[in-house]
Amino acid sequence: MKSKFFYLFTLLFTITVSRAQDIERLEFIADSLNFSPEETEALISYKMYSDSIENTFNYIYDRTLLGGDVAKIIVPNGYKFLDKPQAQRVLSDIWGNPVDNSVMGLLLKEDDTPVETSYAIEISYAEEGYIKDDDAQDLDYDDLLSEMQEDAKNANPERSRLGYPTVELLGWASKPYYDQDGKKLYWAKELLFEEDETSTLNYNIRVLGRKGYMNLNVIGDMETLNDVEANLEPILGSVSFNTGYKYSEFDPDFDDVAAYGIGGLIAGKILAKAGFFAVILKFWKFIAVGVIALFGGVKKFFFGSKEKQIAIDTKNSDPEV
Repeated sequence: MKSKFFYLFTLLFTITVSRAQDIERLEFIADSLNFSPEETEALISYKMYSDSIENTFNYIYDRTLLGGDVAKIIVPNGYKFLDKPQAQRVLSDIWGNPVDNSVMGLLLKEDDTPVETSYAIEISYAEEGYIKDDDAQDLDYDDLLSEMQEDAKNANPERSRLGYPTVELLGWASKPYYDQDGKKLYWAKELLFEEDETSTLNYNIRVLGRKGYMNLNVIGDMETLNDVEANLEPILGSVSFNTGYKYSEFDPDFDDVAAYGIGGLIAGKILAKAGFFAVILKFWKFIAVGVIALFGGVKKFFFGSKEKQIAIDTKNSDPEV
């Protein structure tokens, strides 16, 4: 059950710190929660940083094209969209992920910011050929999970070598489901990143097209699963291929066929040049409090202490595989 402290904590993050009276409101709320002077100062600094970052973004609330004329997104109610350059800035500069030129944009909840985020949906396009779906009905998802867990384990030394945290695939957060008519595939994994105390949600959505697929990757912590699933229908319906790129328009005389089917798509494998399947090493790391380098103590205070987490009954946040 949510405590009164959760209400106060939520109210706190609706305040834009721009005037002296706003700082006074923050101080009042912090005092209500019995924050120390140091904690109050860190909180105000964090909010000022967050608001200054938020004011540099220009959001789209209706619709826009993706990948030129390949696809389009109709932004669902309750969400806002950042185009490719701004999405890259969030993912790389603020959250510390490697640059990925396949990224087309980023969906956020309407009341969230790139620094104060419950979860985000990274949208990218993979032009890897037409994916045959005739294997979808025959897949054993338990066997597939075991294979994926082994692949993730084997990929960790390379992740460490490249300077990224290792990751353990704990299991399905939601078993894979393939919509045969809509040509949409979705599933969710529960991950645990190196040195993290809480697990991460990686909710994957694939919209199949003539030459490849659109990838909607939900980045958040496990506590966001219910919210994502409650909004799954509008999220699924937000992205669609334009004429000329639709799955039904596949022409075997002109179009390439992907080297894998539905199973390979779920497992996160690509056909390597050497002729064998290799695990994709792209595991987005989501940092809900993006100022961790400057105000690491703030995240530790809000999210690292179990005692205080119980006291204020609030949420942490983290991301994908």
